[in-house]
Amino acid sequence: MNFTRWSARLPGTQRRAAARADRKDRTAAPAPPAAGGSVPAARAEAGPPADPAPDGPVPTLDGLSVHDTLDKVPALVAVVYGPEHRVAYVNDAYAALFGPRAPGASAREALPELTELGLLPLMDQVLRSRRPRTVKSRRVTADINAAMNIAAPRSAPGDSAPVADVPHQAPSPAAAADAESRPRSGYYTFTCSPIEVGATEAKQPGVLVFAADVTDQVEAAERLRASERRQREAAVTLQRSLLPQELEQPDDLRVAATYQPGGKDTAVGGDWYDVITLGAGRTALVIGDVMGRGVRAAAVMGQLRTAVRAYARLDLPPHEVLQLLDGLAGEIDATQIATCIYAVHDPNEGRLVYASAGHLPILVRDPDGTVRRAAEPTGPPLGTGGWMHTSGTMPLGPGSSAVLYTDGLVERRTEDIDEGVAALERAFAGATGSPQVMCDRLIRALGVTADHDDDVAVLVLQHPARTGHDAELFHNAALELLGGIEAAPRARAFASGVLVSWRFPTELRDLGVLAASELVANSLQHGTPPMRLRLRRTDRRLIIEVTDGDDHLPRRRRAEPADEAGRGISIIATIASSWGSRRTPGGGKAVWCEFALPAGHG
Repeated sequence: MNFTRWSARLPGTQRRAAARADRKDRTAAPAPPAAGGSVPAARAEAGPPADPAPDGPVPTLDGLSVHDTLDKVPALVAVVYGPEHRVAYVNDAYAALFGPRAPGASAREALPELTELGLLPLMDQVLRSRRPRTVKSRRVTADINAAMNIAAPRSAPGDSAPVADVPHQAPSPAAAADAESRPRSGYYTFTCSPIEVGATEAKQPGVLVFAADVTDQVEAAERLRASERRQREAAVTLQRSLLPQELEQPDDLRVAATYQPGGKDTAVGGDWYDVITLGAGRTALVIGDVMGRGVRAAAVMGQLRTAVRAYARLDLPPHEVLQLLDGLAGEIDATQIATCIYAVHDPNEGRLVYASAGHLPILVRDPDGTVRRAAEPTGPPLGTGGWMHTSGTMPLGPGSSAVLYTDGLVERRTEDIDEGVAALERAFAGATGSPQVMCDRLIRALGVTADHDDDVAVLVLQHPARTGHDAELFHNAALELLGGIEAAPRARAFASGVLVSWRFPTELRDLGVLAASELVANSLQHGTPPMRLRLRRTDRRLIIEVTDGDDHLPRRRRAEPADEAGRGISIIATIASSWGSRRTPGGGKAVWCEFALPAGHG
């Protein structure tokens, strides 16, 4: 765009042009006075001083004394010559920091500080290559007696420096007093430059060592790094405090998880995981990743994790849980989005029902070692809104394993993320051992170290295939109920026989029969066929569940003394350890209760 035609219209342009014209008029030669007149004295005194002629002489540096200049430079300066780097000159600042140095002595003997700083090999390179070299931010510890050594030691005969015009002199009293106020240590950047030392007829190759004080910059950078470390430690502490301190261990699954924050220079992210027991043997597994880093991402993660646990208690299908989370994420922070997988494992059905909000796919390994990848994400990330999530299913029977993970495990800057997922599939196919061992092996196989540039969260679950005595502790029994007046007696007889065969104590057997009778009676009164009674035992609990075709969930209510019904759910809640209800995917509902087994039973 051409600004010339518009420049006169810009604000202030005309004022600046008038000011330039006024300055030009002032500097021009004054006009001769009118005939018979004179210039007023006041105006003559107030006139601006005349500028020097533009074609006048320009000062040069030819007469500048190198010695006087270097002595006044506050930076450290030393001049050495020859292959042994013999001392030709050190300025007042150098002497004030390290003490006076005798001319003619080799740097290895007279300048031990250069040896400690590792500068002698660098100076050799400068002499050979005739090119300057620089080292940055070297720690320098001053000689505390340097300021007291005002008089320089006399050099031995024959050791005089070849530089006639820059002989070493003892620091002046003013320089010594100034040295007392100088810090005795700090950080310096050293530059070694090739020079010619000596008179014109006897020049020798030498090195000019110049050290600039960068203590303030280094300390400011260190303060910044310390502040960043404190912020990162606070974020990591917050992140770890918001993650589950101990995972819930379901009866039918073995579960382990690992979280590893990014490297020391990386702000912590918002990765999280959780395991939630839903009752009736079902387990919810969650993993997610909040975009962004720092305390803010960790705080959003904590709110989402708390919300997931609350929504899980509603025992909703996975896609409905993500739908609720999507709306909540937009209310928490409209600028933050998150990916998440919510999956539910039901041991009775031997499958994993899941919904994904833009997260990486679940990997499932079958008993024969085949690794299968879940379908594409069933919805966009949380916080984007305006999308209906859907649920998918994957078989997860006895002997199978699954892994849920965040992108830090598989994403690399130098390769496509699909390559990382494929590498994880190969590592998962060969990983064996307990879930915790598998977590560690997967992290090592994917090359995740303490310096990794992203957070990593991994959740591994196994559905073990039990044999022998362990298999005797896990049983299922089911009875189809056709309805009618004979359904309740059949259910009681069936439950009694099953519980006797499982060798439960009499008290627990009676409670189980009572619970089965009440659940079936409730289903007969308020539900519709088909009806089914299911009993399940694990090594820790007895589960009784009744399903029917009606989708109205029961609720506990207070029955009045004159009421003939309404006490069934209250009885269940009183005698059982826990109870609940949920809608089933094909329509209808399931009502269940649990009894904890006595210690040592099995």
